Amino acid sequence: MSAVDLARLQFALTTSFHFLFVLLTLGLVTLLVIMQTRFTITGAPVHERMTRFWGRIYVINYALGIVTGIVMEFQFGLNWSGLATYAGDVFGAPLAMETLIAFFLESTFLGLWIFGWGKLNRWVHLSLLYLTALTAYASAFWIMAANGFLQHPVGYRVDGNVLRLDDFSALLSNPTFNSALMHVIFAAITVGGVFMTGVSAYHFIKRTPEVDFFRRSLRMGVVTTALATPSLIGAGFAQFPVIAQYQPGKSEAAPWIGAPLGFMILIGMTLTMVSWLTLPLLIKDAVIRMRFPLYLMVIGIPLPFCAAIFGWMFREIGRQPWLIYGLLKTEDAVSHVDASQILLSLIVFTSLFILLAVVDWALIARAVRRGPDLTPAPVSPLVVTL
Repeated sequence: MSAVDLARLQFALTTSFHFLFVLLTLGLVTLLVIMQTRFTITGAPVHERMTRFWGRIYVINYALGIVTGIVMEFQFGLNWSGLATYAGDVFGAPLAMETLIAFFLESTFLGLWIFGWGKLNRWVHLSLLYLTALTAYASAFWIMAANGFLQHPVGYRVDGNVLRLDDFSALLSNPTFNSALMHVIFAAITVGGVFMTGVSAYHFIKRTPEVDFFRRSLRMGVVTTALATPSLIGAGFAQFPVIAQYQPGKSEAAPWIGAPLGFMILIGMTLTMVSWLTLPLLIKDAVIRMRFPLYLMVIGIPLPFCAAIFGWMFREIGRQPWLIYGLLKTEDAVSHVDASQILLSLIVFTSLFILLAVVDWALIARAVRRGPDLTPAPVSPLVVTL
């Protein structure tokens, strides 16, 4: 394989791994906001226990996701120096905003939320979770703004052999950014809903004594999935006119990128149909007495993750041979590095990401099997020792 192919493969693998962490983080924090809001208003212990249990899983995934994000960032300097040289002034602006928001504000608010259990006023503590969720979505906002520039470059002027940022507002009104952002948001909420549904179903399969706890969690997961998936599909189809207008080359590339798109649509339709068919079974707890639907819920956990990867494949592969559509070709953006060195970094980075993914799912599986605490602890159990 050439240096270009190896660099593309490395970025595809590491970005896909990181994106999976991001989706679950965004999905769970959205549901946590609902749970803790209920607890803050009602004071019901079950809502506090739900917030702690699902919050523990959220923190595990967030911590490992931060590590994968740091590792992924190294690739811009290692393999794609041509991109930084040519368009760093434009492309780097939203990335800098994402770094400030994700690594500083979001982490700060989350840390205060973790260590603030039982020490802060309920409403103050709830506001910290709201701020954590808002900064998490703001992080996704800036990442998608940067990616939107690659898909349809706007807001720049040519200065010699480089691009300069000329209109920051144009980056935020970029049609390829706005249409994709909503798609990613609903994808994350769908992931959170499907994950919560599958974990709750697992506990019913295991004959959990925590019937009320996981009944509430199952309902929240199914309802969330049923509401999010139609919006997810709608946001996905809304991108087709934008693609046809600004990236006509994707239509010509359909024969070799059509499969990922087809699988993504199929998974989205399946999740929508199954979640809506499950809604009536929530009445009088019919679903928790039926083993077959419960097994389907557990098996379905990976589906939205797979759909998300297929979606990214369609979005990114379809842009080729351009890294910045119409301006910078992928082969011109690769660093002047020998293919053997890129292969070495590919092996190292991929191995590290696989290890992090295994650790993440092992810790989450352990937290899931452990189940919720019997009574709320005076000190937060959300502090994770890795």
